[in-house]
Amino acid sequence: MLHYAETHFKFRLPWSLLYRPWPEILTDAPFQFVPGKMPQLWIVVRDAHRFSVTIESLEISIKRIDRNDPAETRRFEHLDLKADKPFHFFPVGIGALKPGLYEILPKVIAKRGGKEKSFKRWNFPGLNPAPLRIQILKEDLPKAPGFLAGEMHCHTYYSADHVEYGASPAVMQQAAAAIGLDFVNFTDHAYDFAFQQEDYTKEAPDASERFRDLKKEIDALPAEPLLIAGEEISAGNSKGENVHMTTLGPEAYLPGLGDCGRYWLNNRPTLPIERLLEMTEAHCFAAHPLQQMGALEKFIFRRGYWKSKDLHLYKKHPIRGIQFWNGLRDEGFQLGKAWWIEELGKGNFLLPIGGNDAHGDLNDTTFVRTPLFSLGNNRHHVFGRVRTVVRATPSAVTPESLKRAFADDNCYITDGPALWWERDGSTVKFHAQSTQDLGGGFRYIRIYRRRILTSGKWASKEELCPESLVAASQNETIEVSTAGLAYLRAECETASGRYALTSAARCDS
Repeated sequence: MLHYAETHFKFRLPWSLLYRPWPEILTDAPFQFVPGKMPQLWIVVRDAHRFSVTIESLEISIKRIDRNDPAETRRFEHLDLKADKPFHFFPVGIGALKPGLYEILPKVIAKRGGKEKSFKRWNFPGLNPAPLRIQILKEDLPKAPGFLAGEMHCHTYYSADHVEYGASPAVMQQAAAAIGLDFVNFTDHAYDFAFQQEDYTKEAPDASERFRDLKKEIDALPAEPLLIAGEEISAGNSKGENVHMTTLGPEAYLPGLGDCGRYWLNNRPTLPIERLLEMTEAHCFAAHPLQQMGALEKFIFRRGYWKSKDLHLYKKHPIRGIQFWNGLRDEGFQLGKAWWIEELGKGNFLLPIGGNDAHGDLNDTTFVRTPLFSLGNNRHHVFGRVRTVVRATPSAVTPESLKRAFADDNCYITDGPALWWERDGSTVKFHAQSTQDLGGGFRYIRIYRRRILTSGKWASKEELCPESLVAASQNETIEVSTAGLAYLRAECETASGRYALTSAARCDS
């Protein structure tokens, strides 16, 4: 699991190399800032209700790494930030920065019980400080006109337990605005709603009430970027194994405690996928369906993989899309994309969905490498880095417009460039846009087609369209005839490795 790391849970053991009688303290910041958004970071303090602390000062070293500029130091003295609650998120504006790529190493001085400590980036034991890395964008991110960009898989502090936790909805909304998102779908664990935040081993009196609390917290915030209370549900697949399903704004709490880890080896699914689909009208998605896992994880948590029959495509309320891009393009991405293409070949026009599975991770991810012994850090699951971009009609950012958008067939997933299609009579036009911030022009724009054979059946495999381009400019439009085709779709990659992929444009309807 990848997440911020709890450092004083010991399973009631007398020792742990990670244990410290201090709250977790770290600094975090969005990975990018769009034009017009002033850079800021947050000092995050976790479990100060157990170990109260005062943040006295902050010093940050700022170095621009896309050019050979000397490092700059900025100091913030006499902060006197008193922390005594389970969660604190203290914002600190760090001042204007010119467009470019920066590494920022914060140094925090904190006092507890008369003892003063200083540390860089975090106070996690045994983990070397990794600098924040932020990009100040010179231009707005490219986005198809009439489309809305959002984060489809992330966690707030309602997903807190012994070893992982997220940020507050307020912090994540501000981060969403900084990085250029229109909406965020919070997919907190169904099993975490079912347990108390104060004591993660004790069941909550009413999981539905905790889900409603998240909705109330969202309702008290500004209207934009739009925040949606969704869920990540542990559901039973066709083999009785736990798989994860996300929802977009369900009407009420949906139960799913199958692999929460609180019942040791008693990890059978609470409800099967089919039953959960019958309980809601919200759009549902197969989450990281083929992300590879080890035998121990399969055994202890009874986890498995999604199958075609789990999509329930011929039922009244089927799965709407497959979230195979989960933060990085790894083996799980490749296997999931291949499965999506296989389903397209059957005439199942599922949406491709991108997300990050970020647990409040705005810049990088800290995780438990070896339980009780060691921590690790990487930049694989960062809030908002991978976006799902949907065509909304009208393009107003409302729950209703998003529901209609995901019922439509036109979307793309991206970590930077815009890539979309529009039908134009007997052709489909593909548009690709990049910026200098994203590496400029394209290494390639590949358009794929699936033919309809003379027998009326579809070809068994896709093929690359001759209209595809290599070494394309920052702005391209490619028109492809739909004659004799079942569908068209596209992928692209910029010179710096930023990637996008479209949904399939059906041609035989």
